[in-house]
Amino acid sequence: MAGDPGTFLYDGECGFCSTSARMLVRWVPSEAVVIPWQRADLDALGLTAAECDESVQWVRGPRHTSGPAAIADLMSTSHRLWRVLAAPLGSGPGLAVARPVYGWISAHRHQLPGGAPACRG
Repeated sequence: MAGDPGTFLYDGECGFCSTSARMLVRWVPSEAVVIPWQRADLDALGLTAAECDESVQWVRGPRHTSGPAAIADLMSTSHRLWRVLAAPLGSGPGLAVARPVYGWISAHRHQLPGGAPACRG
């Protein structure tokens, strides 16, 4: 993992997802690569298009997470404040709350700002 800043993948064909990714890049500074999954080498990352279409993905070395855990992992590569906030988000109780919220957002992203019918999952 040394020298691997990590890769965060999102749906580049969804306006809501693209806007959210731009906000992450702006507000959660990291050396990680934040890229639409449609432009990534999924084979090299050990992912499938179906996995990426389902939720955001995080890959760093052998570690692979998705959904809110992936967001927490990206946050954990940023400065101290984001690392402190990432810890509870990426843990059992935090994920128990974050997973249904993420699921609702994912299911309704086509209705959210920047969303379009093409964003429907």
